[in-house]
Amino acid sequence: MKLGIFAKTFSGAEPEGVLASVAATGFSATQYNMACSGLPSMPDEISSDVAAAIHLAATRHGVEIVALSGTYNMIHPDPDVRALGLKRLEVLAAAASSLPTRLITLCTGTRDAEDQWRGHPDNETPQAWDDLLAAMEIAVGIAERYDVELGVEPELANVINSAVKARRLIDQIGSPRVKIVFDPANLFETARLDQQRDIVSSAIDLLADDIVMGHAKDRTATGDFTTAGKGVLDYPWYLQRLKEIGFSGALVTHGLAAGEAAGVAAFLGRTLAGIEA
Repeated sequence: MKLGIFAKTFSGAEPEGVLASVAATGFSATQYNMACSGLPSMPDEISSDVAAAIHLAATRHGVEIVALSGTYNMIHPDPDVRALGLKRLEVLAAAASSLPTRLITLCTGTRDAEDQWRGHPDNETPQAWDDLLAAMEIAVGIAERYDVELGVEPELANVINSAVKARRLIDQIGSPRVKIVFDPANLFETARLDQQRDIVSSAIDLLADDIVMGHAKDRTATGDFTTAGKGVLDYPWYLQRLKEIGFSGALVTHGLAAGEAAGVAAFLGRTLAGIEA
């Protein structure tokens, strides 16, 4: 596994400085956000000069761009917002080959109109599911045109809030373009160690063939998100389970301060070394 970090962890609106920080703190991969190029995360346009600057900086600093952030609310209650998100997703997909990366991460969304990471009771309705399917069908068409993959991440606050729903989505869409970004901390809030392992292990088994990237953050004992290695998640066990399914992609950390990055790289590196010894 290669170690990665969200590029947006580091301040700056130029890829040269941001990707230098990625490399300097011990990471060889990044999930890139267009905000690191001084653009909106989901821009209306990405010029060839912008794409070339990202590619050049990544090459210079030896950082692999393993994914682009393409998160917007795919089931926003306003159809116009959903349509704009799909339009901007195509902009990202068109630029992906120039960066280069083949994975764009998504947010399956929520009926909450203000915050795409906040849950809503209507996420469980058949209409929410139908809206997601409709959006995913269009997204898959975009992915096919530009030869990219789409990373869906099960997240408690979103319509895809479990591994079971993620499996159902992949099976219903029926496209090899739909992949899984796996974050165990998104699958529970509070749980005893045995419960945590049951939830995460069953999810890994259910989604194993489609996991293309792992995420690394953590949960406190009271259920809040925290920095990887500072919470209750059993990291040696989690990484061992990824190893057992043959996962060899990027493990990308996020939800941390820039000043914590080097420490998290060291922690994850030690943990990986321990399971590979």
